[in-house]
Amino acid sequence: MTPPSSPPDTTVKKSGRIRRPKSARAGGQMHAGPIAYVILALFTIGSLFPLVWTAIAASRDNNRLAQTPPPFWFGGNLLDNLDIAWNDANLGEAFFNTTIVAGTSAATVVFLSTIAGFAFAKLKFRGRGAMMLIVIGTMMVPPQLSVIPLYMMVAKLEWTDQLQAVILPSLVSAFGVFFMRQYLIQALPDEIIEAARVDGASSWRVVWHVVFPAARPAMAVLGMLMFVQTWNDFLWPFLVLSQTGNPTVQVAVAGLGRGYTPDQSLIMAGALLGTLPLLLVFAIFGKQIVGGIMQGAVKG
Repeated sequence: MTPPSSPPDTTVKKSGRIRRPKSARAGGQMHAGPIAYVILALFTIGSLFPLVWTAIAASRDNNRLAQTPPPFWFGGNLLDNLDIAWNDANLGEAFFNTTIVAGTSAATVVFLSTIAGFAFAKLKFRGRGAMMLIVIGTMMVPPQLSVIPLYMMVAKLEWTDQLQAVILPSLVSAFGVFFMRQYLIQALPDEIIEAARVDGASSWRVVWHVVFPAARPAMAVLGMLMFVQTWNDFLWPFLVLSQTGNPTVQVAVAGLGRGYTPDQSLIMAGALLGTLPLLLVFAIFGKQIVGGIMQGAVKG
């Protein structure tokens, strides 16, 4: 009987080892086909189109934007419109205020959500399931329903046109608690917590030295999501802040192009300036955040 032939995808070396092709080796990368590249290119173009159109509109004048068909290439008024929008809307102060509001809100939400998520994920106490359902239920309530009672509270505290009126309602997030709970259920083994308890660690020591390091990738993602959400928030800041007092970026941009005929080019210039910091933040920290997600929190 003839011996079985070698598999077609392997090569037997003189030493007796079997050398496998690169595509079959562990950790080998899979390459996408041309259809995948076409689909990704279409999605990329569709995602970038609003930003590119905003820059094109900001580089034109209002008369050209009113014509049909609209312009599809850049004009020569971009720098002038950006300068006018920066000075008319007082965007320097608005950027400073929004950075304070978004940074404080994001940091507080990440801190409190991580602690609450750990409690719901790993601690056993009476009423845990009911309390988690209440937290999830608050996510289903439209935020517009809370505007009137919240404004009455802010007015009674005499916080109108002050930054704390915007910061205080955004210090907690039901989505953040749910997000961190779901992450910590899988990323934080019970054995690590039990080992820390055996070593005599207190609850706060467990949170600081075990929970926070394990939840670092999710904390980074949640922090960026909350920062972007607070930076782009418009309704509540527009109600409690004025464009001449302590405006955020969105409130300041809302005051651009005022008049009988709004100047769309100035509005687009202000919107472009308000978007650039977010693009800069993601360009700097996006790779680390995505890499943290892929690496995971617990290594065996």
